[in-house]
Amino acid sequence: MSSSKYKPTTLELARDELFSHIQRCGVLQAEDNERGEWMSDTVEYLGERYPDLTPDQLNELSEIGHRYCQPAIPHGANGKADENGEA
Repeated sequence: MSSSKYKPTTLELARDELFSHIQRCGVLQAEDNERGEWMSDTVEYLGERYPDLTPDQLNELSEIGHRYCQPAIPHGANGKADENGEA
């Protein structure tokens, strides 16, 4: 039996921290433009916190964060779909 343990990559650590920030900061309830600004600032912070991340990895983090903030089912102003099933 091996005693080696899995060590997460820097990208995985930054991704997990990003998800944690999203949950704690309430950005899920923010308007799209505020969410975009928040995501830019947070990814910049993560780039400073994890200097080994490449620009491509930071872009990937931003994309992951934006997807994470999108609802699985779109909601309209009243949170209900119309008669055609669209928000």
